[in-house]
Amino acid sequence: MGLEKIDQLAREWLEEAGNRIFMALEQANIEVEAKSDRNDLVTNVDKSTERYFAEKIAENFPEHRLLGEEGYGEEITSLEGIVWVLDPIDGTVNFVEQKRNFAISLGIYQEGVGELAYIYDIVGGEFYFAKRGEGAFVNDVEIPKLAKNNKLEDSLVIINTASVRKFPHMLPVIQAARGLRLYGAATLEYMAVATGRADAYVSANLSPWDIGAGKIIAEEVGAIVTRVDGSEMLITEKGDSFVASPGVHAEILRDYSR
Repeated sequence: MGLEKIDQLAREWLEEAGNRIFMALEQANIEVEAKSDRNDLVTNVDKSTERYFAEKIAENFPEHRLLGEEGYGEEITSLEGIVWVLDPIDGTVNFVEQKRNFAISLGIYQEGVGELAYIYDIVGGEFYFAKRGEGAFVNDVEIPKLAKNNKLEDSLVIINTASVRKFPHMLPVIQAARGLRLYGAATLEYMAVATGRADAYVSANLSPWDIGAGKIIAEEVGAIVTRVDGSEMLITEKGDSFVASPGVHAEILRDYSR
């Protein structure tokens, strides 16, 4: 099957998964567990959503692989063939505590290249999509390409406390910027940069499923995505992340590096 069929089914499954998540919120049918610590949460809805995708992918694309957060996929260290990179609910703490500011994140990679990306902010009513080489969209409206010459002093940045602890040189970045914003979900923070709502996002530690879709969408509109030191960010590796509009990315690396 070609990418057109994959896109068609992915959209259908995302709509169904979104409906299920919305229903769970309305019915208050949420069971919460802690994983590595009390702030690393998982719910029955995270698990059932990933299981839903795993079953659909296995049924329709048995040769494809799933890289997911909740253990229903495979242990994947390389991206041969077609790999679906899924975070069933990015921003689980927001999902539990705020009932908003979370999203389903799905990126589809073919031979290591990001081909399709979807981020579905269910409560916010925003559906982001990108296809490699054909632009990025939110609710079927094309997202403009990012300005190339934005300056840090005129920008909003997204940098949390964990990132400042790991990268102290980011504190002066916050001080030099126009303002600081935090969303609590990597997918939505990537989309803030992609849509120009912010000009830079720095995170100390993200997993492949946190950025699998966001990286594709952000790069499609001209954002620069690297590690904090400017080196290449491989989608299969967990680690720090730095996404920004071109001018701000260059300025931070030039003027605020170690």
